[in-house]
Amino acid sequence: MNQASVIATPDIPPASPDGEVLISPNPATPAAAEKKEGVAYKVLGAISFTHLLNDMMQSVLLALYPVLKGNLSLSFAQIGVITLAFQFSASLLQPAIGAFTDKRPKPYSLPIGMGFTFLGLLLLSQAWSFASVVMAAALIGMGSSVFHPESSRVARLASAGQHGLAQSIFQVGGNLGSSLGPLLAALIIVPLGQGSVAWFSLAALTGMLVLLRVSRWYSFHLTSVRGRKSLSRIETGLSRRQVGIALSLLLVLVFSKYFYLAGLNSYLTFYLMHRFDISIQNAQYCLFVFLFAVAVGTVVGGPVGDRIGRKRVIWGSILGAAPFALILPYANLPWTIVLVFVIGLVIASAFSAILVYAQELVPGKTGTISGLFFGLAFGMGGIGAAALGNLADATSIEFVYKICSFLPLLGIVAFLLPERKRAVRGH
Repeated sequence: MNQASVIATPDIPPASPDGEVLISPNPATPAAAEKKEGVAYKVLGAISFTHLLNDMMQSVLLALYPVLKGNLSLSFAQIGVITLAFQFSASLLQPAIGAFTDKRPKPYSLPIGMGFTFLGLLLLSQAWSFASVVMAAALIGMGSSVFHPESSRVARLASAGQHGLAQSIFQVGGNLGSSLGPLLAALIIVPLGQGSVAWFSLAALTGMLVLLRVSRWYSFHLTSVRGRKSLSRIETGLSRRQVGIALSLLLVLVFSKYFYLAGLNSYLTFYLMHRFDISIQNAQYCLFVFLFAVAVGTVVGGPVGDRIGRKRVIWGSILGAAPFALILPYANLPWTIVLVFVIGLVIASAFSAILVYAQELVPGKTGTISGLFFGLAFGMGGIGAAALGNLADATSIEFVYKICSFLPLLGIVAFLLPERKRAVRGH
């Protein structure tokens, strides 16, 4: 054994009996390891790209709603059930998968999960009934249930301590993919029909190939210094009661954010078509504007949270969207487009900060927390879509938007989040 390895050996933190790594109290060692390793931008770029593909394919389902509604004579309530099937197949599985992989990481589950999405798209392209659409939506959701918690772990593994930046890079791919879905639907699916969805399965195949390479890197670094540091436990300085209260508040914020976004994601096209009498294609372009704003907001939230603190970003994002949300139901078409862009930009910056804040509250449980919060986001979206669809059938789509406009006001609870001690980054 050479001198360098002898010197380095005492600095490697020990493993606990359950396989998780406990950080030593010496702040210099982790920081030095992080600085030497650096941010793995190529890996972050790869998972961001596959996140783009994954969420683009998911948003194709959402953008296909007007076509499916016409082809299969679906009600708003049935549209809500389709969204519910998609969101719940993801939300119910994600926390369980995250908890399992915290103890037994499965790097090669990433391309396998993308395979479920591949099968779901093929079925969706040929779906002949409401039941077959629901089944296709559930398969696409299952792909997300595997992809999100494991990819979030890869992002943290590649972050070298810049967790907000890494989560933003990872998530912006998904937001860009979500914004591209309606645009591609307007250009391809609306003119060519439901069968053209099959072409999007090629994106799933591409994602599987990229994720194979990511899985090799992930597998190699699980036992490296980078892996021990990034997926380990760090003292938070908060009591168990404070952690529990903080997590409960974060869940309220996720409810507020994603219940409101469900109204925009699932029903914005219908709202614009009904209120302003515009075409499906023009409504899809407006949905693209909103989802593109969400992508831009996501880029901002993580790095800003690294600099000024995640609590400030969280309350500023959700509560900051409230004035614009309250005005939206009463605006004309040009101002509606401006307002949905601003709302998307402001409210999207919260999730990276919420997720990293939660990961830091429960260190060493990256997969569990990622699965819980991604799953809850999907679940709230599904419940919101179903509930708002039923409300729209019973009243009107305009009434739904008036009710939803009050949801961002729940962002005020972010003021109750505890100030946590900064994780040690070295001096």
